[in-house]
Amino acid sequence: MKKVVSMLALLLTAVSAMAGADAGEKTVEMFEATKDGGGAPVGVVVISSGTNGLLFRLALTGMKPMSMHGFHIHANPSCAPAEKKGEMVPALGAGSHWDPEGVGKHAGPTGDGHLGDLPRIEADAEGRIEGTISVPRLSDLNRLAGHALILHAGADNYADSPKKLGGGGARMFCGVIR
Repeated sequence: MKKVVSMLALLLTAVSAMAGADAGEKTVEMFEATKDGGGAPVGVVVISSGTNGLLFRLALTGMKPMSMHGFHIHANPSCAPAEKKGEMVPALGAGSHWDPEGVGKHAGPTGDGHLGDLPRIEADAEGRIEGTISVPRLSDLNRLAGHALILHAGADNYADSPKKLGGGGARMFCGVIR
């Protein structure tokens, strides 16, 4: 019963976010990233302008309790799976992390790396992420259109070592910013 109540609360949050969206916000519906591309909805991210950069208001469910996740803007407006080394990879159509200046490195949301780096986020004891993160390096909401948001299965260390792109691993959730 508790899980049903949590899902209803998440749904109400998502509907409220979509109903309240205006030109100063972008609502991104997020889905499970799957090998066939047909993932279930997991919530929404509402992006808006703040006093110190963009704000990302998250209402997501379906993670392991108390788990850390890398969160990034990716180059392409796609959550489609694609083939890599003979295997279908969920949401590979999103491409790499968004790097419009071509800096070619991962350095976290406040570093001098690519602009796709967002703060890592942590699921609560119920496997939900509900809250707002601030991204001071991003200020132009319209510049995000035509890219994908990806929540990775693992945490992000904000570096290219010991694993490239923060080591967040598999693409767990995906949504296209329109």
